[in-house]
Amino acid sequence: MSPNTSSSQTACRQSEITSMDATALSRAIHARDISCVELLEASLAQIDRLNPVVNAIVALQDRDDLHKTATQRDMQLARGLSMGPLHGLPQAPKDIAPAAGMITTNGSPLFKGQVTTTDSVANARVRASGAIFIGRTNSPEFGLGGHTYNPVYGITRNAFDPSRSAGGSSGGAGVALALHMLPVADGSDMMGSLRTPAAFNNVFGFRTSPGCVPHGPGDEVFMQSFSVTGPMARNIPDLAMLLSVQAGFDPRLPLTRRQDNATVFAQSLDAEPRGTRIGWLGDLNGHLPMEPGLLATCEQALGHLRTIGCRVEAVQPIFDLEQLWVAWLNLRSFVFAGGNASLYLAAEKRALLKPEAVWEIERGLKLTGQDVFAAAKVRSAWYQELNRLFSQFDFLVMPATQVSPFEAQQHWPAEIAGRPMDTYHRWMQSVVPATMAGLPTLCAPAGFSASGLPVGIQILGPAQADAAVLRIGHAYDLASKYSLVRSPLLA
Repeated sequence: MSPNTSSSQTACRQSEITSMDATALSRAIHARDISCVELLEASLAQIDRLNPVVNAIVALQDRDDLHKTATQRDMQLARGLSMGPLHGLPQAPKDIAPAAGMITTNGSPLFKGQVTTTDSVANARVRASGAIFIGRTNSPEFGLGGHTYNPVYGITRNAFDPSRSAGGSSGGAGVALALHMLPVADGSDMMGSLRTPAAFNNVFGFRTSPGCVPHGPGDEVFMQSFSVTGPMARNIPDLAMLLSVQAGFDPRLPLTRRQDNATVFAQSLDAEPRGTRIGWLGDLNGHLPMEPGLLATCEQALGHLRTIGCRVEAVQPIFDLEQLWVAWLNLRSFVFAGGNASLYLAAEKRALLKPEAVWEIERGLKLTGQDVFAAAKVRSAWYQELNRLFSQFDFLVMPATQVSPFEAQQHWPAEIAGRPMDTYHRWMQSVVPATMAGLPTLCAPAGFSASGLPVGIQILGPAQADAAVLRIGHAYDLASKYSLVRSPLLA
């Protein structure tokens, strides 16, 4: 056999391995049909081939050290020891949450080269389950904005068209997942940071209920109802497997939930969707400007819910949606300023902050206690309105984004369908309803635009109904098969 033939066979084998579902990889690793070293080498080969095109994974770790860790994982299995379902699976934690011994920049030059000494709770659980941390996934500065670019690592590009945005803030995670550089990926979500990149890259992103997955630890243990940690995957069983590792109570975070993850998330996802009541929110009766054709694509995806027996009906909340947006602006700025005002107050650090960060902090510092309390009242009223809708429907569905992936060099869309955007994140308003209500929300593939770019829908469930959202999402996925469409870069 010639060296060229051997090389070709190796590349083919590596491609087969990286294209496997995470659950299948976990089974193969534990059955010792694939070694942890072989999986690592296949993943690194995929990264070498595609990451230079998209810049999804940053701060790659020393390869000799990675091989030593993979060898140790294989030796553990040889002794009959498994660390958990992620044993030997490569992971790259998002470059916002701390990961011990790794650089955590938050996408900011203020923290360039900063090595953290501790893991976030979720990262510690993923590590303890046997995952091998190979690097970080790229994120925008401080996670602000739905487009992944920063002055430390640059732009992350879309998995289906590298000239386009990957979304954000978990953009690196979504792209690495879609291009088979990672079998599953982690992320966080305050304003669609798991959902927008999932929609833009034809994968799944799950905004979990507050308290489902520990988000921290940090200084604001009683204020963790906006930003949440959650999983991304190419299918729902993989999503559930990662979530079963991430989720659960931590005594340092009093709002986390005590639950049996093996029962709640790792159990069978089979469900009988017939008769399930779906409320279609659409563009909120025209309140959300939408790129031409995108709403129609989402509406076509509803046909797959009808195919599996769901009853889909258009519905609209009775609420002042502009008041909801203003309340969101105030609460978001209040939280961001509370955590980052010290960077702004130091002139030499302020000069290194992106304009959007300065804008958020300045807004937050001007708010009064009464402003924040009034916004919290609006938020509570919004939750009660959606709770009313859940007395009529089992799930609510709406578009995940208002635009298709835009040009990667563009910071953010300045207008949608001729309507100017008055803030840097108004173009992402479609993700605010779920965040403000604190609801578990799955972003699922919903087809493709006329130009071949991915489109996503959001499936919102009642409070703390995370498992139920995964089950209906799984039934929808099996019917629609949109998630099986792969990037042309994988050809």
